[in-house]
Amino acid sequence: MKMEMFQYQEEHIRNSRGALLFTCRWLPLSSPKALVFLCHGYGMECSGYMRECGTRLASAGYGAYGIDYEGHGRSRGARCYIKKFDNIVNDCSEYFKSVCMQEEYRGKSRFLYGESMGGAVTLLLHKKDPSFWNGAILVAPMCKISEKVKPHPLVVNILTKMEEIIPKWKIVPTKDVIDSAFKDPIKREEVRNNKLIYQDKPRLKTALEMLRASTSLEDSLHEITLPFFVLHGEADIVTDPEVSKALYEKASSKDKTIKLYPGMWHALTSGEPDKNIEIVFADIIAWLDKRSHDTIVQPILDGCVFSNVTPSAAAEEARTHSHESYFSGLKGHSNLHSAM
Repeated sequence: MKMEMFQYQEEHIRNSRGALLFTCRWLPLSSPKALVFLCHGYGMECSGYMRECGTRLASAGYGAYGIDYEGHGRSRGARCYIKKFDNIVNDCSEYFKSVCMQEEYRGKSRFLYGESMGGAVTLLLHKKDPSFWNGAILVAPMCKISEKVKPHPLVVNILTKMEEIIPKWKIVPTKDVIDSAFKDPIKREEVRNNKLIYQDKPRLKTALEMLRASTSLEDSLHEITLPFFVLHGEADIVTDPEVSKALYEKASSKDKTIKLYPGMWHALTSGEPDKNIEIVFADIIAWLDKRSHDTIVQPILDGCVFSNVTPSAAAEEARTHSHESYFSGLKGHSNLHSAM
């Protein structure tokens, strides 16, 4: 079996609001075919939960970059508190574009990858700059509220009146998403044991911001124009497969693909038996490979993105390496991996 080599690197950056954010990347040893930017789901994180995705992409020749949203994973901020959904979108946009601005990447195709709530982030990134991204992979995306779970307008109205008084209060009732999303019992326990993943009740304002983002997308699916591949498990009870069908039917994209996987659950890339995960990633890589060559890449205008970037205590303790950080004065750490 051929051994694939890649590098894993980490660094911390500071966003425009002064919050310290964790970023990581998986890079092939040779120049990447294209760049893929990872948008994780609600309560999730990149370095552990999305490691499988990053390593598979890097092993296939792609540069994969991830960021933990403010309040998520190894980034600072109130745990899983989303004050404004636009903050997540803006942080991702600024960081991802700062990577694309690097001299060695200016001619590379740029793809977005979003899982669940990260699918909403991905689509909003596209809407923010419709011609910048070359395509998107959407895994069980949150882009429309299913009629099965849509809250009554009266309930929303009551909660909206309370959000400025008790925005961080964990009062929103919810089912155990982990039990509902991860089919494989071993992988389910691995997620439960990941202390970087938020497993408490959603905060009031967070829930309302997610509802607003989904509603906004639902009303503007026809504005989606970038090439995309949407994947969904037919047995998903966390995000309804009908949501992905609606995206596929209403989007104005000329290049759009949908695939529904019989019997699979919500966590297609991390919660299924290994053989199913192999099928899903084979489809993802095949879709990327067909679109990573001879793509017209929009020119990038120089400009400052993140300001006042300083290392966190974690970054200071990390081992330095020969790779110079794009952000001045900050070095992360790098590890060389091999994957069979």
